[in-house]
Amino acid sequence: MTSVAGETWFRDEALGRVLSLLNADGGEARVVGGAVRNSLMGLPVADIDIATTLLPEAVVERANAADIKAVPTGIAHGTVTLVIDGKPFEITTLRRDVETDGRRARVAFSEDWQADAERRDLTINALYASADGKVVDLVGGLADLERRNIRFIGDAATRIAEDYLRILRFFRFFAHYGSGRPDADGLRACAGARSKIATLSAERVWSEMKKLLSANDPGRALLWMRQVGILTEVLPETEKWGIDAVPALVAAEQALGWSADPLLRLAAIVPPDAARLAKLAERLRLSKAEAAYLQAWATAPVVKDDMSEAGFDRLLYRHDPVGVAARLRLALAVARGKAEGDFEEMARSARIGKLLQRTEKWKKPAFPLGGTDALAAGVSAGPRIGELLGTLEQEWVEGNFAADRAKLLARLKDLANA
Repeated sequence: MTSVAGETWFRDEALGRVLSLLNADGGEARVVGGAVRNSLMGLPVADIDIATTLLPEAVVERANAADIKAVPTGIAHGTVTLVIDGKPFEITTLRRDVETDGRRARVAFSEDWQADAERRDLTINALYASADGKVVDLVGGLADLERRNIRFIGDAATRIAEDYLRILRFFRFFAHYGSGRPDADGLRACAGARSKIATLSAERVWSEMKKLLSANDPGRALLWMRQVGILTEVLPETEKWGIDAVPALVAAEQALGWSADPLLRLAAIVPPDAARLAKLAERLRLSKAEAAYLQAWATAPVVKDDMSEAGFDRLLYRHDPVGVAARLRLALAVARGKAEGDFEEMARSARIGKLLQRTEKWKKPAFPLGGTDALAAGVSAGPRIGELLGTLEQEWVEGNFAADRAKLLARLKDLANA
């Protein structure tokens, strides 16, 4: 018998309170989804979702009687969040689909665990754990989990037609949990429905892609997405650019202890074209910070690895260090990929690594003068102030920031009186 009863997360007192509350007086509740899946795979468990036969109103009533905070986060769809000591538990009434259009579903509440399991997307996401920790598998998820096989429940095309976002979820879960080749039926069904991705909201599409790009190694998933035409549907910018840089980037991340950065990985598979990336950011509704990152990377100069420290400091002053760092990380990954047995590339990797370290420690010096200094020097208000300060700043940068305020003020007076 497969069980999660001995797992630390399952023995949590708050979870025990919730399960006891919902399993009393004819109700039944089981932990479902990611917590069970991750626990069986030996991975960290974060959010804990619970399925129950109780209607949402009954969940709220029981929570209120037990002095547990109940938040109606999606009560129309059967979801209530119970909060104990700041820890949230999402409780959802068993459901069956009544009508779907590929973007949203109309559901009816149910007490049928089999029907609830069969309306979910992937077998590994439809595992339940009862109140005693016993794992309940109604759709063959345990066998798939053991083989690291990502498989749709029932007919793949039918599952996808219920929600076309499942195309991207298939590849996202393959990136995080899959092994070998993707399930053939799932791959075929995803390829057949790829044009439907255009009907989804940009926010949902980017959310899935960002999660996929956050996997330890998204390379195989991206490769299969590319081969069946799905990557082009989502990121047409990659079509003539390719994904060949991903394996070297992942290897560099693992060797150098870099965290998996979905935006850097995105940068690795799209061209550094500021105009196209602005359109990409708009199309996928990236956040302002995400869009700014891509622009900083696209507009950053290609750094010569033999550049002097002084010259490199001047470059950092004139460009966004975030974009320069992204350029250097990608360049370092490429150089490391070529370095085995190539002493020149090994030396180049070392030089790029030093520049990256310098970038990450960089603090932009503040130009010592401002408009009030120009006015005090007798410069009339107007465009000439900006021109003079711009000239002085340029000289200060070219002099490697050595001139102090006194020298700059003296030079300002000379220019003002010229």
